[in-house]
Amino acid sequence: MLIACWSPKGGSGTTVVSAALSLILASTKGAALLVDLAGDVPAALGIPEPDGPGLSDWLAAGSEVPDDALSRLELDAAPGLRLLARGSTGSAVSGRPQALAAALTVERRPVVADCGRAEDGVALAVAAGATVSLLVLRPCYLALRRALAAPLRPTGVILVGEEGRSLGRRDIEEVLGVPVRAEIAYDPAVARAVDAGLLSRRVPRALERSLRDAA
Repeated sequence: MLIACWSPKGGSGTTVVSAALSLILASTKGAALLVDLAGDVPAALGIPEPDGPGLSDWLAAGSEVPDDALSRLELDAAPGLRLLARGSTGSAVSGRPQALAAALTVERRPVVADCGRAEDGVALAVAAGATVSLLVLRPCYLALRRALAAPLRPTGVILVGEEGRSLGRRDIEEVLGVPVRAEIAYDPAVARAVDAGLLSRRVPRALERSLRDAA
């Protein structure tokens, strides 16, 4: 199962949602793989920034590098959780996005991909080929407008709550035509866990409760 988390707008929380989902799956299923296409997962988990090759290097290497070479790039991130880091080549990477999407789809472990804004060919291909495509959205009109214009159609929405917003769950579902799979209420404990580098040790309870159904 490949779960892709993406958003049409930066700052929506795709990295924290992806990291938390993968940690929950690693705990409940025994193993999971977290794929970092946005580049911020190590900081969110509170683990050292990888200094070796990663996904961008595999993509840039071309078809002579076999798909199974991906497994050699995995790093330990938490008990039961392995990480495919972005790598050192940088963000402007072209290559074989369809091959990456296909390799992740056939994984026996649950795979969660942080696709960020899903604005390049690689992130778009992974999100489009995912078993579950989760749009991470804050309930603001600008984000909703961009979601409607996005080239991807999600299978569900993770709604990240903000105080004072007039849009709610029903509004999002009616406009996008897909269900809200989870609602994450504002919780300072989540920001504290990320800032302190503690997310990989324990997902805050409120966040875990919100995301269990989505996982």
